[in-house]
Amino acid sequence: MLLFLAVASLGLAAFFVFELASQPARERKEVLARASRYGRSRPLSAPSENETFSRRALKPLMAKTARAMMRLNRRTSLESLQWTLQGAGMRDVSPDAFLATKGLCGGAGLLLGLLLGGIAGGSSLVLFPAGFGALGYVVPGYIVNGRARRRREGAVAQLPDALDLLAVSVEAGLSFDAAINKLTEHMEGPLVEELELMLGEMRIGSGRPEALKKLAQRMDTREISAFVRSLIQADQLGISLGRILRVQAADSRLKRQAAAEERAAKAPIKMLFPTVIFIFPAMFVVILGPAMLQLSKILSF
Repeated sequence: MLLFLAVASLGLAAFFVFELASQPARERKEVLARASRYGRSRPLSAPSENETFSRRALKPLMAKTARAMMRLNRRTSLESLQWTLQGAGMRDVSPDAFLATKGLCGGAGLLLGLLLGGIAGGSSLVLFPAGFGALGYVVPGYIVNGRARRRREGAVAQLPDALDLLAVSVEAGLSFDAAINKLTEHMEGPLVEELELMLGEMRIGSGRPEALKKLAQRMDTREISAFVRSLIQADQLGISLGRILRVQAADSRLKRQAAAEERAAKAPIKMLFPTVIFIFPAMFVVILGPAMLQLSKILSF
């Protein structure tokens, strides 16, 4: 019975993961279908068999699971989750879908822990479900936060080169929007993706200060926040953008060099623990081993 429950829970978890991964493609297909039907007459009683299983069962289940997860962790807000997902580059994933994924992974881990605990017996019947359930709940957030951290580090590393190219473009006579467009043509990476998203927001009617503030919220780093503040102040005070970008590029390059020197200074301390744990014992065996053998022979006589 436990084996059947474990197989069923794993199959259900795989189904939900597949549905979550294919959700953006289905949404795009649905938008195209609605656009193609726009303007046509439609009867008042639409046939319910046209609705997919995901709309009839999966989405309400995910919404209920997301509400349950919000009750468990009241400090988490949908807005903060939205910024975290956008910072991780997962713009197609909604906060409700992410919370539902965490809850379903936690439930799958709980069932797997019950199975393993029933096989092991004893105190494992309590420890395994709690451990695997907590692990399934934490892993999605850990993956998203790790991806967001890597994107922030990549954006900060790209910032000096991007600012140099923006400064050259602005000084050559291009506007700020055209300079960002030129940057997206010649560079790739997380910072370029965020600047391209900012440019798209500005094209659909958002003001430059609002788009820059959203960029700073998505990236959430001191370097990009300083860059955004300088651009907003230059726009408000009428200062030359080329000079501001040059100063920001030099400052960010110095900060990147200082961060690299700090990491290099921490390297010997980080190497100390693997050296003590893995290298020193082997050296002691090679150096002191023959001496200990000779000493044991002498003592045996």
